[in-house]
Amino acid sequence: MENYQLIQTRGLQVNIHNPINRFKKVPRPIETLDGIGQLAATKTNYLEVFPKNIIDRTMGPDLSLAYSINPYQGDASACIYSYTRNSLTYWGYRSGAEFDQKILVKKNAAKLLEDTFQKSNWAPAPISIMADSAYYQAAERKFGITRQILEICLKYRNPVCIVTNNALVERDLDLLIELNNLQLVNVSMCFSSMDEQLRRLLEPHAASANRKLKTIETLVANNIPVNVMMTPIIPGLNSHEILSLAEKASVRGASTFSCSIIRLNGSIGNVFMHWISKTFPNKAANVIHQIQECHTGHLNDNRIEKKMNCEGKTTDMITEMATIAREKFFKGRSLQALNCGEFMRNKKGQLGLF
Repeated sequence: MENYQLIQTRGLQVNIHNPINRFKKVPRPIETLDGIGQLAATKTNYLEVFPKNIIDRTMGPDLSLAYSINPYQGDASACIYSYTRNSLTYWGYRSGAEFDQKILVKKNAAKLLEDTFQKSNWAPAPISIMADSAYYQAAERKFGITRQILEICLKYRNPVCIVTNNALVERDLDLLIELNNLQLVNVSMCFSSMDEQLRRLLEPHAASANRKLKTIETLVANNIPVNVMMTPIIPGLNSHEILSLAEKASVRGASTFSCSIIRLNGSIGNVFMHWISKTFPNKAANVIHQIQECHTGHLNDNRIEKKMNCEGKTTDMITEMATIAREKFFKGRSLQALNCGEFMRNKKGQLGLF
């Protein structure tokens, strides 16, 4: 990486210029180091935003959960592959290095969630935590919004699905135990690689693989159902680790195992292409070719029926390994069904006396 002064606390070193931002016609200037186009080595900025609604509804035949909550936008974990980079462009920021330098915070998330649960037209349904943001990132230690959301879910007994790649989830073990006693929660722990050197390149500030495994042990010891997700699978980079990860997760007591192949939709394609060409110059062409082979010759296939279901020989090989992993290490195991029948809408004012 000649001519680069590395910023040790950051993931992506260069802020990729995205030629098209469909949400913002006038480009916003970025902070750079003179002459080389790097983002300035500033501290992480926490910027409060004020949404009117907090529950996002996404309907589609390729999605298992219709509702999600995103109290943060941006991710200090700096995951190179994260599809949530695209959502930051809605707020006028770039999906490159600004993704882990500009963290948007929705401090009123819990209040908005409670307001939604109080509405007569809310039908209880599982809500995904971390559909478009990272809940247990560094910002959570500072603001605690995720814990507030779990408290509201427990208060109203609405089921919740937590997806994370950080060990901070252990902080909320007391709430998870209470939620699980009512069959209202499951946790998915995400792994990108068991190789610590590769893991640090893919997700610099997420928990290490061994720390995630320890977190699984802690959750399982308290009867919290855990699904292990290997995501994203990057052909030619980490695809050979499927069986190894499945075995380690099984030994720790995980209930189920799932995986998904990387999708480079939107501006993520530019970010990933830049990253892999600088980080793995000798492997880059082969990796990109295999990703394209999974998506009908493109970095991503946006067709509804295809974007979450890849195809081709590489996909078949990965699918077969995942099937073997489930048959060998998770046979007879499953996640408990979440209970929507316990929902309890609280009465306010004088009605609460009856």
